[in-house]
Amino acid sequence: MIEQKEAPLVQVEASVAALRQDGITACRGAFAREWVEALREDMMTCFWDAIQRPGGAVGRGPRRWYVEAHPQSFRGFADLVTHPWVAAMCEAVLGPRYEIVEIGLDVPFQGAQYQPWHRDFPSPRETYEDRRITSLAFNVSGVDVTPDMGPLEVAHGTQWERGRDWQAGMFPPASELARYDGLAVRKFPQAGDISCRSALTIHRGTAHASPICRPVLVLGVDAPGAGHAALHDVMVTREYYEALPVLAREHLVCRVVDQLVPIVQKHQIEGLVMGARP
Repeated sequence: MIEQKEAPLVQVEASVAALRQDGITACRGAFAREWVEALREDMMTCFWDAIQRPGGAVGRGPRRWYVEAHPQSFRGFADLVTHPWVAAMCEAVLGPRYEIVEIGLDVPFQGAQYQPWHRDFPSPRETYEDRRITSLAFNVSGVDVTPDMGPLEVAHGTQWERGRDWQAGMFPPASELARYDGLAVRKFPQAGDISCRSALTIHRGTAHASPICRPVLVLGVDAPGAGHAALHDVMVTREYYEALPVLAREHLVCRVVDQLVPIVQKHQIEGLVMGARP
């Protein structure tokens, strides 16, 4: 475990303001490169194990997969969920009873194509009417992202759009795509950075030409009542659960089991399976 210090209030306030304005923000240099190397190793171990099992991974476009994993598959899980900036952002945006509901990884390889513009799930009334963010997605890249690694594109400020009449409530119509292209900002995180976005901010993965894959950790966090825990199956062994820091135990929504079993992926997004061209 890394010894954590409290995040400065001014940093958190600035990050929340950026999140509300752009739909995404980041904490640069949150972890040392040695920590990220261990994370990358753990992510790839999870991926190669999952891809060999039926239902172990889901396609998110050609040469791109998503894998939900067990928290204890990552040596740095407790470090991440107790990181002062992560915990402070969760509490400031989602409230003191926030819920950690998802841990997994997204892996694009050489040949991955542009994804269609999308959000992670339909917008709830609390967001498009009351401008209250009820879910956050934290990402940690396993590598320094370069332009040929299919960097994430984010359409800034789109987290408040209603979108209830879109395909599945997630995919904007063709008539709107040029507008998102105009709002797009490519993100180039470095190893050790943590990003935080509203799960409703319109985004897409881009074409990946590099022979180096780009694994990225995904941590999903909900406000109470958001309801996304049902899409996932977080489980930990009793020994692992009891060894977690109190802050992690208080917020992790999980099953405590005697023995872990392989996860069959539930969170399929049909609109991402085929990929898209810009």
